[in-house]
Amino acid sequence: MKNDTAQYKIGMVMIPDISGFTDFVINTNMFIGKYITESLLKSIIDSNTLSLEVSEIEGDAILFYKYHKIPSFGTTLTQIEVMYNNFKKEITRLSLQLSMEIPLSLKIIVHYGTFTKYKIGRFEKLYGTPVVEAHKMLKNHIAKFPPYALFSDAFLKANFEQPAKATIEYDTCDNCMYLPEIGYIHYL
Repeated sequence: MKNDTAQYKIGMVMIPDISGFTDFVINTNMFIGKYITESLLKSIIDSNTLSLEVSEIEGDAILFYKYHKIPSFGTTLTQIEVMYNNFKKEITRLSLQLSMEIPLSLKIIVHYGTFTKYKIGRFEKLYGTPVVEAHKMLKNHIAKFPPYALFSDAFLKANFEQPAKATIEYDTCDNCMYLPEIGYIHYL
C-alpha cells in the first residue's frame, strides 16, 4: 500500500442536484426524459464560469470540484446564480418545445475540505470526508423547498479572515438563512 499524502489536497466540492428527478423519471416517457435530463445537465456544465472540474455525473447531479485557490463566497454565489438562471431558461425552452410542464428545480451544495482522487481503469473518483459530507448535505430538512444553495460552515470559514464572523455580512439578505447545524442557505 502506497502512502502518498501529496495527493491529498484542499479544495471545494459543488453539487448541483435536480430536485423532483425520481418522480420525473417514473412519470415521463424514457426518451423524452433522457432528452430533458441531458439538456438540463448540459446547461449546468456549460454555465461553469469558475473552471470547476467535473468529477462525475451522478444521474441527476454533477459532482464539481476545485483544488487550491477556491473562489470567494460572492464569486461562488454568482456562479450558482448563473447555473440556476441557465437551468431555468432551459426548462422554459424545453417546456415550450415539448409542450409539457417540467416539474424540476435545482439545489446546489457547496463544501470545503481535504480530499483526493483514486483511479480504477479509466475512471477517476473523488475520495474523502468532504465528498461524503457534501452528499449528506443533499439530504436535509429543507430539501422540500428548492431552489436553494447550501454552503457548509467549512466553506464559509475558509472564505473569511475572521471565521467566527463568516455570516455577518450576509445576515441582512432577504432570501438567506443561517442554520448552525447545516450551514448557510441562499434561496434562489
